[in-house]
Amino acid sequence: MKNAEAPDSHRIDTYETAGGYHALATVLRDYQPDELIKLIKDSNLRGRGGAGFATGVKWGFVPKDPALKKYLCCNADEGEPGTFKDRAIMEKDPHQMIEGMILCAYAIGAETAYIYIRGEYTLSVQRLEAALKEAYDKRYLGQRIIGSNVSLDIYVHRGAGAYICGEETALLESIEGRRGQPKLKPPFPAIEGLYASPTVINNVETLACLPHIVCRGAEWFRKIGPEKSPGPKLYCLSGHVRKPGLYELPMGIPLRELVEKHAGGARPGRKIKAVIPGGVSAPMIPESDLNVCMDFESLAAADTMLGSAGVIVIDDNDCIVRVATRIIEFFAHESCGKCTPCREGLSCAVKILRRLENGEGREGDLEQLDFLCDGIFGNSFCALGDGAAWGLRRALQIFRDEFIYHVEKRECPFH
Repeated sequence: MKNAEAPDSHRIDTYETAGGYHALATVLRDYQPDELIKLIKDSNLRGRGGAGFATGVKWGFVPKDPALKKYLCCNADEGEPGTFKDRAIMEKDPHQMIEGMILCAYAIGAETAYIYIRGEYTLSVQRLEAALKEAYDKRYLGQRIIGSNVSLDIYVHRGAGAYICGEETALLESIEGRRGQPKLKPPFPAIEGLYASPTVINNVETLACLPHIVCRGAEWFRKIGPEKSPGPKLYCLSGHVRKPGLYELPMGIPLRELVEKHAGGARPGRKIKAVIPGGVSAPMIPESDLNVCMDFESLAAADTMLGSAGVIVIDDNDCIVRVATRIIEFFAHESCGKCTPCREGLSCAVKILRRLENGEGREGDLEQLDFLCDGIFGNSFCALGDGAAWGLRRALQIFRDEFIYHVEKRECPFH
C-alpha cells in the first residue's frame, strides 16, 4: 500500500503513475487464464479474509465449461470488530483492489463481478464508485478491456449492517435479495454460488495482492514471511497500546514484536494482560504467550487464529469478564437466528455474563457457561457460533480466577 501515502492516492492517475494496471496489461498480453491460476498457486497466496484458504486452489475449483456463466464477488463487508484494513485499501488505494478483481475475473472466466460492502462504509463506497467510473473511462472495465477480447462489469452492492453477511453464502443470499443467512455446503460457491452459478469470493486484501504477484513474481511473494503463510500482511492494532493503527509487515512476525515494538507497547504505567490476535472471533492470548508468530499455522497451534488480523490489546486495568460480556453480547445480537445452538446458547450466555458483571453471580454459573460453550462449538450452522464459543471458552480457561472472583465476591475487582 505504498501508493496510499501519495496525495490523491485514490485517483487513477496517481495509481497509474505508480505502475497501476501494468499487471493487467501484462496478463492480457502474456497469460492464459490457466497460467494466471498457476502463478497464484505458485505464490501460495492465502485468503486474507479469515479462513486462509489457498487463493489459486479456490480459483481452480471453478468449472472450465465456457457455457457456464461465472461470477466474482469481492467480500468488503469487514464487520469483524477490531478490523479496518479493507476500509483503508478502499479509501486510499481502490484501484489496487479493482485491478486485482479484473485479474481474478480473467482467470476464472467471469464477466460480472460484485463488491459487497458494509453499508456503514460511506466514504469507501464513494471512493469505489468514483474509481470504477475512472476505470470505465480508461477502458480498464466494460467491453473489450484495453482492446482485448475480455469484458467485465463491476457493481457495488451495499449491505445493511448485518455481521453474518461476511459469511460467504450469507453474502450471496443478500446480493440475491434474500435474508442474509448462511446456506448448507456443499455445494460450495465455486460450483454453485451466485444465481446457482460458479462463483469465486475473495477478500479485499487478497485481491489487492494480485497485481504485485503478477509484476514481481511468485518467488518474490513466497520470500516474504514463512513458507506456508507467505506474503505481506495488514495488521490492525487497537486497544490499550500507545500507537494504534494499521501496519503492513510480513506474515509470521512475532505478536510480541508487533505489539511492543511497532505499536509502542502498553500505555504508561500499565502492563499488557492479553491480546486478541484476529478480531473478536479469535480466542485471546495471555501476555506470557505473545512470542507466537502471526501466521495461520502458528496461531492454530496456540489454540487461536489469525482471522482478520484485528489485533486488540487488553491491559491489566481491564476485566476479562467485562471483555467477554461485550463480545458475547455482540455475537448474540448479530446471530441470524437460523440455528438453535447459536440463537439460544448465546442469548443464555449473555444473561449469565451480565449477572456476573452486575454482582449477581450464582454458584454453578461458570459450569453453565462451560456447558453452553461445549454445546455451541461445533454444532452451529456457521462459524459465528463457533467463534463466539471458542473465544469465551478460552477466556474461561485462562482467566478463570477473575470469573470465580465475580461469583464469590459478587463484585468486579477492576471497576
